[in-house]
Amino acid sequence: MDALLQQVQQAGVIGAGGAGFPTYLKLDCQVEWVLANGAECEPLLYKDQALMQRHATELFGGMLLAMEQVGAGKAAVGIKRKNADTIEILESCRPAQIELLLMEDVYPAGDEVELIYEATGRLPPAGGLPKEVGCLVNNVESFINLFRAAQGQSVTQSMVTVHGEVNTPYTSWLPVGMSFGEALHLAGGPTCDDYVILVGGPLMGSISQDLDRPITKIDSGLLVLPTNGRVARYKMRPEAEVRRIGKSACDQCSLCTSMCPRHLLGYPIQPHLAMRSLQVSLTDNVGYALAAQACSACNLCSMWSCPEGLDPSRVCTLTKQALRDNDLWQTPAQLQAQATTVHPLRSYRGVPTKRLTQRLELTGYAKVKASFQPLSQLIEAASNDSSKPRPQQVRIPLSQHIGAPAQAIVAVGDVVEAGQMIGQPTPETLSVAIHASINGTVTAVGDTIEITQQMDG
Repeated sequence: MDALLQQVQQAGVIGAGGAGFPTYLKLDCQVEWVLANGAECEPLLYKDQALMQRHATELFGGMLLAMEQVGAGKAAVGIKRKNADTIEILESCRPAQIELLLMEDVYPAGDEVELIYEATGRLPPAGGLPKEVGCLVNNVESFINLFRAAQGQSVTQSMVTVHGEVNTPYTSWLPVGMSFGEALHLAGGPTCDDYVILVGGPLMGSISQDLDRPITKIDSGLLVLPTNGRVARYKMRPEAEVRRIGKSACDQCSLCTSMCPRHLLGYPIQPHLAMRSLQVSLTDNVGYALAAQACSACNLCSMWSCPEGLDPSRVCTLTKQALRDNDLWQTPAQLQAQATTVHPLRSYRGVPTKRLTQRLELTGYAKVKASFQPLSQLIEAASNDSSKPRPQQVRIPLSQHIGAPAQAIVAVGDVVEAGQMIGQPTPETLSVAIHASINGTVTAVGDTIEITQQMDG
């Protein structure tokens, strides 16, 4: 492993917008294109805009480092053309080697495959990786963290949008390990009693009701939504109900497939066939079930397309698990053999974000931008009595990424500083380091490392 890859691994840089794939391994390839994903197509999120506006120089610096590392001669930042203020900032400092790819305000413009196709006209093979078509793709935050890693800075914070049923929506750098409850407290607290926390965006995010859950490097948004709202109702449906209603009510209109973004790109995904597979057992209906494997879980079919209010995306997820459990998972080659060409009407079937926001019953929240606020100002505003000492505690998971967890290298009672390594990469595996996000004393070591600090007022 060369010097830059070691720096990136030791700094703990991972994908900041998805599953948390370690960036050092992504950089270990040779490709033609480096792409930064700043499309941010999920409603209510603002973190990517805040990052590009405040850290444009670091973003471009990280991209240039990546280009040199992978031998790429072309690079682009994907951003929606509606974000004129961000585009102006990027243009003011954009290196000549890097283009701005202006995208339409549709969902899911931020999908990695959509970005690759719009920028290069190429499509990764079904079940394959971007590097197979000469592309390296990272979230804008990952490129910023890459640049900082080359300067000796480790990843200790995540840019997070807190929005929805809170008094003061905001976007800020939050320390890794801060609890969801504390993040909501900094927003002035929830404005309704019966709510859930949506971790991520309203379409691809997951529900949590655990206020003690810690923020990780991959968290991009905490959306507080009422439990009786459309998004929460969909995501909280029991599996048995999803299957029962889908089996009894689906009329096979195929709108879920007609509007499926991956299907429109030619991938072998047909949600309506996955719905049809509910009619009989998997072993008798393998052909229909296999049509679910290429699903990217964008949730557009469930949240937008289905006129019956069914949940084809969830059915696809359940069907994919059944395929794995029954050893029916197809290889990338088998999937690619079923791929077709890009649909001629694809450009006419993008779903406008504004209309999607209305359908999701989120328009009222969207009227208030979760603008960037420095953490220090949020803490000051949230403190009822700043003259009293205020305890601060973080719980930092050793596993925040795809691959093996980091190995703890601290013990209870150790005094640590923000940025200090507290978990080293597991040798000979896919793994990255973990670092303290605050100054303090280690008070627990297990699957997470707990650090407590007494802050003077």
